[in-house]
Amino acid sequence: MSLFKKDTNHPEPKFSFGESLLVLFGILCILGYLIIVKKQEPQAPLFISFMVLAVYGHLRGFKWQTVMDGMREGLRAGVDPLVIFLSIGVLIATWIFSGTIPTIMYFGFKIISVKFFLPTVFIVCTLVGVACGSSFTTVSTMGIAFIGIGATLQINPGLTAGVIVSGAFCGSNISPLSGTTNLAASVGEISIYKHIQSLLTTDIPAWALCLVLYTFLGLNSKNVSLAAVHQMMNGLSNGFWVSGWALLPVLLLVVLAVLQVPAIPSLGLGSLFAVLLGWFHAPSTSISTITKTIMTGFVSHTGNKTIDTLLSKGGISSMLTSLALIVFALALGGLLIKFNIISTIINHLTGIVKTPGRLSLATAITCIGVNLLVGEHYLAIILPGQSFLPSFDKLGLKRVDLTRILNDAGAAVNAIVPWSVSGVFIATTLQINPLQFIPWAFFPFLVTIFTVIAGMLVKVPQKRVNVVTE
Repeated sequence: MSLFKKDTNHPEPKFSFGESLLVLFGILCILGYLIIVKKQEPQAPLFISFMVLAVYGHLRGFKWQTVMDGMREGLRAGVDPLVIFLSIGVLIATWIFSGTIPTIMYFGFKIISVKFFLPTVFIVCTLVGVACGSSFTTVSTMGIAFIGIGATLQINPGLTAGVIVSGAFCGSNISPLSGTTNLAASVGEISIYKHIQSLLTTDIPAWALCLVLYTFLGLNSKNVSLAAVHQMMNGLSNGFWVSGWALLPVLLLVVLAVLQVPAIPSLGLGSLFAVLLGWFHAPSTSISTITKTIMTGFVSHTGNKTIDTLLSKGGISSMLTSLALIVFALALGGLLIKFNIISTIINHLTGIVKTPGRLSLATAITCIGVNLLVGEHYLAIILPGQSFLPSFDKLGLKRVDLTRILNDAGAAVNAIVPWSVSGVFIATTLQINPLQFIPWAFFPFLVTIFTVIAGMLVKVPQKRVNVVTE
């Protein structure tokens, strides 16, 4: 059969469970070898994986139109994250222009000690994550400031980034304003507050253990010359508008989050307000300079090499490479779903899990698998949630037992997948290789372990025992 000729005489094929596993294993081998072993940027490996799967699917009998439909459906699911990426690029540039991020850094130097830097970062990022309900916003604002402070304090940037990620994703996980948290509750058709109450049973222990670990690591930090800190503070105060007024954009984002304004307009309004605030402080700034900052990012000219490196970033163009990666990841995920490879495996798993422990483990593994293969945290909640919900109901388990796993193993784990939406965003925003921060992002690892253990401790209601064992 010709490679490019549509075959209209035969129905499209179905992948068996074994073939589906082989396909997934092959894709993971391509990604793992090129990204982890050969240390390549994820864009090319994802594109190669997408093309290999597309050609293989056609050779197996899928029409090219089906291949294209799968790609489009995959991309459609990622429209919001793509726009959010661009909006955050603008937010970063405008918040540096307005002095917001430099002000956070300046006051951070005044109140943070080297020994307690890591636990302080973890606590602050958690609180900000809870307040705004967005891990992305926390990473792109407080995260950038803390990365700059950590660099001055000579702390491993991978460790600092890991602490930021842990705090941001923990805060977002338990926030009633979080999109992923509300999505998980809606999948289980339960109250958001019942869902969060269940999350606290795993997230609080994971958070407490993280705090202990980060405190221990911080106590082992070496002493730093205060001269470097003072030099950084002088550079910030001389090169930027450092003032309490510059923190107003942060307050605005918190207010918008409380009012439950969606992420995209919130980020846009936060950027616009920062531009007006920066222009108020420096009215001689031309419109062309502002638009150039929005497009290509802010460029710092303080004369301090460290400050100029840390605060020359942001803008729409800074996110374009990441957008390419997300496009290929979503396209690959769209094919896996269109070819029914994901559903074949999930359906097989739902047929063999007959105890709460196995069901919880299978759900968590599926959430992790979707993160690894599709890279989209919303799909890592929706696909396993819709597939395993009937099994939870059949065993007579509470739906909060399902939604807790969806949040912990679905949303949080997305942060530690190098080619996922969250992984790419973190790497781009903090300008760090994902493999540098992932080992130090303790929260996603710990909360997944705790949520699986919690699932294994769930007992089948007595009235359901006879039904299950028959």
